[in-house]
Amino acid sequence: MTTLTVLPSGKTYDVATGTSIMKALLAAGETIAQKCGGNASCGSCHIFVTEGRKSISRIQKQENDKLDTLVGVGSKSRLACQAVLGDEPVTVELLTFV
Repeated sequence: MTTLTVLPSGKTYDVATGTSIMKALLAAGETIAQKCGGNASCGSCHIFVTEGRKSISRIQKQENDKLDTLVGVGSKSRLACQAVLGDEPVTVELLTFV
């Protein structure tokens, strides 16, 4: 188990290691855009990982290619559908402009 903190609400959830951030957010009742069903093809689940980036899965080519097409992407950007939680606590910021 690990913890996932969601900004801007500041709510923290206990989440099983190996769960995608998207699945964890939806299971917790958080609202996040998801147009492609978690296939990294739309970019609507773009989030910022503000803490614990080393604890989540590495960016794969498909996710990186999609992030390259989005506006407002930075070094903390990930697609929630592709980022898988590890053992350490993670804090994410949900983006409201997507």
